[in-house]
Amino acid sequence: MIEIDIEKKIRNESGGIELNVKTAFQLNAITRLDGPSGIGKTTLLKMIAGLIRPDKGLIKFGNDVWFNGNQSYSKKVQERNIGFVFQDYALFPNMTVDEHLKFGTYDSDYIDELLLIGEMADLRKRLPKQLSGGQQQRLAILRALATKPSLLLMDEPFSALDTALKLRLIDKLKTLFTEKKITVVLVSHQESELDKNSFIFNLG
Repeated sequence: MIEIDIEKKIRNESGGIELNVKTAFQLNAITRLDGPSGIGKTTLLKMIAGLIRPDKGLIKFGNDVWFNGNQSYSKKVQERNIGFVFQDYALFPNMTVDEHLKFGTYDSDYIDELLLIGEMADLRKRLPKQLSGGQQQRLAILRALATKPSLLLMDEPFSALDTALKLRLIDKLKTLFTEKKITVVLVSHQESELDKNSFIFNLG
């Protein structure tokens, strides 16, 4: 289980809110965070990742403590074995598709598998500026998976994809998640096949 019991004051369009989350997410499963805009979904993902520090509380991944406010302890981001798909993609402008994936792994067979999953095998030498928005989004997903993470955090990961491509990608991703035993927590306002056989946690 991912155990979360945290508090964080955050700013939103209304000025500010107190984010209080006490829940547990299943490992080796998909959980979708639901709730209105500005409620703190992205902030929660970033706190799980270690990019934002809660004001107080506890975050555990299995038996591993990632954050303990009472002990002023926060495990380093690079030690949490996570992949993060950011809303703005956060791609490296001077790195090709291939180089983005090699940044996460030197396993050439796995890189080839990811490129097939993302339908990007013929784009491996292109820079981000040479890709469409949907291709950039797929690259962001593949890069997050390249490190073979135990936990994949996804923030609006399919928003730039057309329906047919999204469904094909989701079908292949779900197979990979199962094979690699990847736990997934995502924010999405779109109806998607990831909703089937997944858990939904509502922040508000």
